[in-house]
Amino acid sequence: MSFISQEKILKVLIGFNPWWSSGQVPRDFIKPVKRLALYEAKKYFYHTEIRREVILSGPRRVGKTTIMYQMIDDILKHSSAKQILYISFDHPMLKLCEIGDILEIFENNISQGTEQLYLFFDEIQYASNWDTWLKTLYDQHPSYRIMATGSASPVLASKVSESGVGRWTQIKIPTLSFYEYIEMIGVNQPILPSNFNPTQLSHLSRSELSNIMIAVQPLQKHFHQYLLIGGFPEVAKTRDIPFAQKIIREDVVDKVIKRDIVSLFNIRNVSEFEKIFLYLCMTSGNIIVAETIAKEIGVSRPTISNYLELLEHANLIYMSKPFELKGKKILKSKPKIYLADPAIRNAVLMLGEEVLTDPLEMGTIIETTVYKHIHTFFYDQHPTIGYFRDSKTQKEIDIIISFPFGRTIIEVKYRQKSTIAENEAIVEWADDALTKGAIIITKNDDDYGMTKHDTKTKIIRIPAFAFLYLLGHAEKEGYSELLK
Repeated sequence: MSFISQEKILKVLIGFNPWWSSGQVPRDFIKPVKRLALYEAKKYFYHTEIRREVILSGPRRVGKTTIMYQMIDDILKHSSAKQILYISFDHPMLKLCEIGDILEIFENNISQGTEQLYLFFDEIQYASNWDTWLKTLYDQHPSYRIMATGSASPVLASKVSESGVGRWTQIKIPTLSFYEYIEMIGVNQPILPSNFNPTQLSHLSRSELSNIMIAVQPLQKHFHQYLLIGGFPEVAKTRDIPFAQKIIREDVVDKVIKRDIVSLFNIRNVSEFEKIFLYLCMTSGNIIVAETIAKEIGVSRPTISNYLELLEHANLIYMSKPFELKGKKILKSKPKIYLADPAIRNAVLMLGEEVLTDPLEMGTIIETTVYKHIHTFFYDQHPTIGYFRDSKTQKEIDIIISFPFGRTIIEVKYRQKSTIAENEAIVEWADDALTKGAIIITKNDDDYGMTKHDTKTKIIRIPAFAFLYLLGHAEKEGYSELLK
């Protein structure tokens, strides 16, 4: 913009890039714990043969900016500080500038002709013509390495088919897993066996499973705190639950609904949109009928469908689609809706510690948490994840992970007795040759082991806290080469 001088822009850039003078990233910026998504981002960012610009998307406050700072800290070990540019398009002045103008100021005053540059663009969806600039930089500057973040991934996704194909990779950053939460709060982590898939627990012997349960049992005491507020790094360590929930409501929910989505997609009726999200918070883990919501809120069915899609792309909800008995997906049917993290639901509905003694609420919270962990664990393998429910018999399976070569089925029974009758759906599905894993998620730390059902695939019971921790442990093992 002509009324913003280059000197003013340069001053903003200097403020965003303290390493230009100090040679290092401030310690408060990089945090001691690294998200698992950092290793996924590194894999693409540094790849020597397949060059990609990396875009991190996810809810606000999950650590996308921290991952950027950690990447910058890593780059400083082998490159000059003045090869690195970080900018946030949340800044009111930079929102008005073209990326090209900012880069020109950087190159003329800081990098001064350096061919290898590392560019970090935070909240890129607010930059003017950002997709065109990413395309141009990729095509014209093969030595540049670029990472960006965006909280509003509908914008990011819509541009992939236009400019992003073959140029950038989008990595979704979920809220903290239970494994990452344990790491973040500084609890000693148990030593566990390597190279086993937690969704294939039936392959373990009874003694192997018992040894694992003994090792992880001390972690159970931290599980309830994690369920209440533990998904967001900024508040994960606090014991002040009401304050943490206030931060989540203001920084995660309100800013996305009232600012990001509304401004980017020209939603005129903010109150209507808020009502729909509140309805989803109250019914998380349930099958959603668009016509029912439309009648409750007083809007059209297409409006509901559009809002659901925006909320999913904005990383606030997951949608789980139904399967037929034989595993064939039903394309036009009623999805189950899960909040992206139970902490969001707890914050919006202002559910405190009393929720921990409510069996119905805990069933919803645990199923939501298990779905989120499964979605994250299998994210890069692209399975179909859904559920089964027979409308006539009301038999159901909470989560089905389906691959072309088979499927894993999960039923959440977070209660004192996790007994499964012979006529329940999970028993029927476990006796099908396509089922490779069958798991019942239980409550108590001593409620684990093989069930007595005579099925082709053995059904395993395992407590929720243990299963979720093991998923995170296995996920981190997958990045073992990058951890060295």
